[in-house]
Amino acid sequence: MSDDPAFDVFARGCASRVTLEHITGRWGGLTLSALYEGSFRFNELRRRVDGVSEKMLAQTLHALERDGLVHREAQPVNPPRVDYRLTPLGRDVAERLVGLIALVEGRMPEVVAAREAYDSERAAVTG
Repeated sequence: MSDDPAFDVFARGCASRVTLEHITGRWGGLTLSALYEGSFRFNELRRRVDGVSEKMLAQTLHALERDGLVHREAQPVNPPRVDYRLTPLGRDVAERLVGLIALVEGRMPEVVAAREAYDSERAAVTG
């Protein structure tokens, strides 16, 4: 899939696999998608990504910053202020995630119907 033959996400030891995990993990995907809306302070972002713990958000932001997807900017003010925003690479990735999220949200009636049909079939087989 990559133009660079040195990276193959299907290879166990490939660095691209780790980055893909950071992007597509529950908190990474939601954090990137939230930051697509604009710059956030830590607690604003934690409120936006409902359910994420402070520890998980900090770890997620650190991983995304290390991968070059998120920029952390500490303001020299009192009290300290730290803002997070997407880098150009992060914006490119988040744009695709936002499209995927819109697709999933828009097709949820089909997913719910499929789940109900599956559960009914399983109940009939086991019951």
